Amino acid sequence: MATNIGIMDSAYFVGRSEILAWINSTLQLNLSKVEDACSGAVHCQLLDAVHPGTVPMHKVNFDAKNEYDMIQNYKVLQDVFNKLKITKHIEVSKLVKGRPLDNLEFMQWMKRYCDSVNSGLHHNYNPVERREVCKGGRETTKKSAQSQASTKASTTSRPHSSHNARRNDGSSAANARNQAPKVTSTRPSSAGGPAYDEQITGLKLSVDSLEKERDFYFAKLRDIEILCQIPEIEQSSVVAAIQKILYATDDDGTAVAEAQAMISGGQKEAEQLSPIAEASEEKSCSETRKRKIIANLAFDAAGTTNLSPRQRLADVSDVHCSESPLMTC
Repeated sequence: MATNIGIMDSAYFVGRSEILAWINSTLQLNLSKVEDACSGAVHCQLLDAVHPGTVPMHKVNFDAKNEYDMIQNYKVLQDVFNKLKITKHIEVSKLVKGRPLDNLEFMQWMKRYCDSVNSGLHHNYNPVERREVCKGGRETTKKSAQSQASTKASTTSRPHSSHNARRNDGSSAANARNQAPKVTSTRPSSAGGPAYDEQITGLKLSVDSLEKERDFYFAKLRDIEILCQIPEIEQSSVVAAIQKILYATDDDGTAVAEAQAMISGGQKEAEQLSPIAEASEEKSCSETRKRKIIANLAFDAAGTTNLSPRQRLADVSDVHCSESPLMTC
């Protein structure tokens, strides 16, 4: 069962036309846009179709027009999520505003979840009967039935209108041959208007998704840049290497190699200029000097003790004679 779906999952690449067809076939509605389900009532009934009896449908309001009534529907949906232990976060503040991208992403997640439960099968579910206990449910069903009937009528009237158009074209064909040829218009026919609108809407949604992803990664890079500007670590070789990669303008990979060289060079300089190494060298030199002085003193003392008293007196007299320039020996 899929509750947490990543942003790059295949569920988020399902088109809006497929989403609308799934909603209308499952709940017997006639929605023309995904954002028409922003009130949250459709989400509650979709979850009721997957888990029959779990959603208190008498609390669902299909006639919600303002944000307060919509939020009440999302509260019901959140309670059902908690009951089913679904950890999906509902961004109510964005959904109630009717934004196409936010509503499409959440509905894509709903379709993936519903398909993951019992393979999306709802054979014994009666959406019209379940919707009658909701506030505004009967009116929604009537509106859907009326819109479906008008859609069928428009589709059936198209062949008659096209037949009449062919008859009129046939009667005026002789007059058109005698006239000068007119410049054909490059403007697309009105028959392809809905298809073009759907393509434009899909492109806008993909652009919004790419901009959202771009802003996310740019914010990450900006956080790293701010961290590298801390005075305590700004002068380190690692920070300099990171900034080298951040500010690189070429994609040939030289920035990474230069950054690695900067880190290795900084480590060598740190080893050469290490104060611990200098202190240890000075300590060893001073200890060597102390050992030499102690050895000389011990040698002099040993030599003095080995001399006879007469030799010691002679040495003292020699010292007195040498210290006084007026005395001669």
